[in-house]
Amino acid sequence: MAHGSIELVEVGPRDGLQNEADIVATADKLALIENMIGYGARRLEVASFVHPGRVPQMADAEAVIAGLPDRDDTTYIGLTLNKRGVMRALATREGGRRGIDQVGCVIVASDTFGQKNQGQTIVEGVEETRAMLRFARAEGMSAQITISAAFGCPFEGEVKPATVLAIAEELAAEDPAEIALADTIGVGVPAQVAALFGQLGELLDGRIPMRCHFHDTRGTGIANAWAAHGAGVRVFDASLGGLGGCPFAPNATGNIATEDLIYMMDRSGIDSGVDLDKAIAANRRFAGILGRDLPSRVTRAA
Repeated sequence: MAHGSIELVEVGPRDGLQNEADIVATADKLALIENMIGYGARRLEVASFVHPGRVPQMADAEAVIAGLPDRDDTTYIGLTLNKRGVMRALATREGGRRGIDQVGCVIVASDTFGQKNQGQTIVEGVEETRAMLRFARAEGMSAQITISAAFGCPFEGEVKPATVLAIAEELAAEDPAEIALADTIGVGVPAQVAALFGQLGELLDGRIPMRCHFHDTRGTGIANAWAAHGAGVRVFDASLGGLGGCPFAPNATGNIATEDLIYMMDRSGIDSGVDLDKAIAANRRFAGILGRDLPSRVTRAA
């Protein structure tokens, strides 16, 4: 039986909702976040600072952040794609407000996808992300990075591990709070995950924590999470109900479900700090808001 603990980063309020066809009301988002805190989520990705024309679901980012519970035991993360996004995140803290605690910077491990997602090649993305990390640090804001499409690109196909590791090595020099690898389109398999995180772990040598972000497009997401754990990852992104998807990745489906991840970890003797029964109840409440069942297999079986 395994032992130890993991940390959940609940990405439902951002990654889970960004691809929804119908706009979710600000009040419903805040109720969802309250429920997530209620089941034990203590790091939550609550919004992204992107152009509302490109991701309409995130148009109310500042309104959501203004309504967040002011708790000492939570970390609120805002996704940023450029320096302007970091500035918006910093603005949420003006006037003594709680605001965003940490920014998440994203770089894509594919030139084609990077240009479609945020208008930059890998080389340009490294420079932009380096500048964002330095700017955030100078302003007293914690910042972490996600290398997306790390296991495959919807346009170029295979992404070479050397490409991912080169990006990680360059940005590790800026001492981010974390480096995550994301399987944005859900093509990764456990052997690939174990190998790449194993190499990343050797590269980082314990200096910077690793995080993983899996989508379940081809049904391998939970198995990949287990492989990542075996490779030393202890911080896991997941989305309540398995909601999610990238607006710029064709046919991408949801994140691994929080309930499915927690069930696997609980049954393996690994503590997550999450109350599974409360997460299942939160799933069902939010399914009522969306008017459909959410993909989580554990909730469906409960």
